[in-house]
Amino acid sequence: MPFKANADRRHHIPRQRHRVTNSAAYDAALRQRGSLTVWFTDAAIAAWKAEPRTTRGGQPRTSALAIATALTLRAVFRLALRQTEGLIGSIITLLGLDLAVPDHSTLSRRAETLEVPRPRLGSAPVHLLVDNTGLKLCGSGEWLLEKHGTRTRRSWRKLHIGVDADTGQILAATLTTSDVDDASQVGPLLDQITGPLASFTADGAYDQEGVYGDVAARHPDAAVIVPPRSGAVPSGRAETDPSQRDRHLQVIAEHGRTSWQRVSGYHWRVLVEADMSRFKRVIADALRSQTDRRRSTEAAILVAALNRMLELGRPSYVRFV
Repeated sequence: MPFKANADRRHHIPRQRHRVTNSAAYDAALRQRGSLTVWFTDAAIAAWKAEPRTTRGGQPRTSALAIATALTLRAVFRLALRQTEGLIGSIITLLGLDLAVPDHSTLSRRAETLEVPRPRLGSAPVHLLVDNTGLKLCGSGEWLLEKHGTRTRRSWRKLHIGVDADTGQILAATLTTSDVDDASQVGPLLDQITGPLASFTADGAYDQEGVYGDVAARHPDAAVIVPPRSGAVPSGRAETDPSQRDRHLQVIAEHGRTSWQRVSGYHWRVLVEADMSRFKRVIADALRSQTDRRRSTEAAILVAALNRMLELGRPSYVRFV
């Protein structure tokens, strides 16, 4: 990033200042995030009961949409499963509805196989920003380590996301263990993008031949904006048939890395880092589920909840001195 080139004199560079131009609409959107009517909708009530089962086994009482609604309320209001059961029961009672209340065991069990709907894309090409962050797992915290000097290893999972640069929506997400290579998740993320892709932007950890191949195999016309490593060299066909990476190296050699970032649009990658910060501050920085399949469902529910919050309204900024 450009500020890294000015690290030695960064304290002399004034911070940018911005003003929100849609304060009234954004304030209303923030209030709506806490409204039950946003999360417990009429569509969920209408489809609450499960369809009759035609195969062998017991009949389910609640639909997948009902389970997703309950788990979303749990994520938004940061509740335990039993508290979620109590909240759903109280809402149904206050509304005077004759609906089954899923108990905490049912919520935990059906989270193993729940399919969370993905956001719908338009016809316009998407500028995809990719990054990852760590999410802690439930367990002993920093206080226990400081107070009693325990040496237990903290476990965590890595959340990989792909963000639409124009809307801020998280279009794709995968949850892996902490030892999985970042670039290996490019293919699974791109498989979740159903529409056309205009560009793929990521940091230097994704400077691998496989990343360029994954993008080209699915979206041949998409631009790959990944900074080459400091010791990168051009390929053998750079003079006759240069690749995108070869052209990046040429621009960097002629004009410098900061100029390449400005020309290529790499600086827009800061938006995915802002989404990571928003995810941890607004939604969660840890996972509560106890199995990997339930954790994957929990991560998908958390992503869907954040997307719903962004649909309610986002701030518009104008820079001023």
